[in-house]
Amino acid sequence: MAAKQQAQLTSAAKAAAVIVALGAEQASQVYKCLREEEIEQISLEVAKLQQLPQEKMHEIMEDFYNLCVTQKVIAEGGVIYARDILEKAFGPEMAQAYIDRLSKSMQVRAFEFIRKANYKNILVMLQNEHPQTIAFVLSYAKAEQASQVISELPREIQLDVVERIAQLESVSPKVVSLVESILEKRFSSVVSVDMTEIGGVNYVADIMNHADRNTEKFIFDELGKRNPELSDDIRKLMFVFEDIVDLDNMSIQRFLRDVDTRDLAIALKGSNDTVKEVILSNMSKRSQETILGDIQYLHNIRMRDVEEAQQKIVDIIRRLEDTGEIVIARGGGDEFIA
Repeated sequence: MAAKQQAQLTSAAKAAAVIVALGAEQASQVYKCLREEEIEQISLEVAKLQQLPQEKMHEIMEDFYNLCVTQKVIAEGGVIYARDILEKAFGPEMAQAYIDRLSKSMQVRAFEFIRKANYKNILVMLQNEHPQTIAFVLSYAKAEQASQVISELPREIQLDVVERIAQLESVSPKVVSLVESILEKRFSSVVSVDMTEIGGVNYVADIMNHADRNTEKFIFDELGKRNPELSDDIRKLMFVFEDIVDLDNMSIQRFLRDVDTRDLAIALKGSNDTVKEVILSNMSKRSQETILGDIQYLHNIRMRDVEEAQQKIVDIIRRLEDTGEIVIARGGGDEFIA
């Protein structure tokens, strides 16, 4: 049970556990070094954090301490020196794991202004740019921002941008500087001295997870014709409303507890029979009768309303996955032990 609980802890939850262990006075000093969104996220996790077994708390604190040690030796002697020292302390595999984790968190990403900007401003800035430039800049944006911008681009550009984001891998600082120089009169940011991983299929999947149903449907319908392999790769990494049929019964019953009854009725009104059957089979007979009655009396429901209701349910499922309350199998590669 304890191992399962630890496996379900997100990085944010572990950070919350460290904050709790530090105590209020020291935690307040840590908060001074964090961005507003980080403070908000960690504070939320602290509020949700349940009592952890002593051995799990010790495990989290030990991991945190080892990361601090890793950061110190990297700062003092560089990565090569740090690897030598850390391999002697932790062994080759653990040393590399700590270095990899820190390199991501310590890396200063370009286009910080993008992640702080309103998506409409980003859209105005990019709408006349080449699709490659749009894809490049959106690769530095938050997934939600990128999905909003893409949804308002002309249809003929949307697919091109999505494909280009998926094909991005790593870009040298010189290229990043060149693109930033075009915008330097209005914005400024610091470019990482290292190669920066951007874009890729994982990022596109995250974008699609935040996109509205209409944009999502168009992208996959058209991308399936143009590049079916890429379309399939992206779908394997994300969750859409129709994927509810792949959830186990306990997960379905869990998310149904958080779903508004009217939203569920509207969502099922426009869903296929398979999804409807799976959901109804996980409800009590009385609840089934209520929902079926609501569906029967729903008339002239706009497709947009159906898509919004389905999106609300998908958002609940994704939130529950983020907190570890349910598990979504992706791409057929996950193995589970009952």
